[in-house]
Amino acid sequence: MAQTLAEIREALKVANRAEYEALARALAADERKGVKAALKSAARRLAAEDAEAARLNGMYSFQAKLAGGGIAVGLDEVGRGPVAGPLAIGAVVLPDDPRVEGVNDSKQLSAERREEIAAVVREVAIAWDIEYIQPQEIDEHGMTWALRTANLRAIAAIEEQLSAKGTSLDAVLLDGNAQHLDAREVNIVKGDGKCASIAAASIIAKVDRDALMCRYAEQFPHYGFESNKGYASAEHIEAIKQYGLSPVHRASFCRAWTQETLF
Repeated sequence: MAQTLAEIREALKVANRAEYEALARALAADERKGVKAALKSAARRLAAEDAEAARLNGMYSFQAKLAGGGIAVGLDEVGRGPVAGPLAIGAVVLPDDPRVEGVNDSKQLSAERREEIAAVVREVAIAWDIEYIQPQEIDEHGMTWALRTANLRAIAAIEEQLSAKGTSLDAVLLDGNAQHLDAREVNIVKGDGKCASIAAASIIAKVDRDALMCRYAEQFPHYGFESNKGYASAEHIEAIKQYGLSPVHRASFCRAWTQETLF
């Protein structure tokens, strides 16, 4: 008995490459429009899956090449530009297997997808860490100091975790330009889109910092931290002008709007 269109659609929705090709051969003479549409849809899905597999393989291969076959930590910052909230640095050491499906530059992912991937990263990572530099420290020392200090703290935390597991760090993969933090430092411009561990670091730091800003929104509801995450949106600037600064604002970033601190 011939398969119904519904049965064919269901089979094609979950078919792998080999199964699709077998179905395509079997259905080559089927002239039903629904069958042809289902085959085209399955072909597009498989092409997208192949492209994603190639992208992910490229991120892991690139990382392995930079690490020279050794253990590498990827580091990335989140929160460099906001006028409120801390700077966050994520640091992750990933195994080659299991791989983290979907890992990518955090800016390319939805908030929901970032949270899903962050949970997987924390589960499978050989080591991971998030370091914060608070607004008052940024005001006092500046962003260059903040970035350097947070990265050095993160590297030290990762080395401590690896040492406890009887291994050591071979490469420090840093997103962006050279900071001269470590003799093992390798710099990758836009590394969060090229290197798996840097991408993973950007994701866990983003998820953690966003959650923190949502908690701050409950303490300081005037500023819309739950949506702007501390960035200078028009609504956020107006709230600063009206209410002054909260304890989690970077005063040195807000001089154009107010000098007052009302909390």
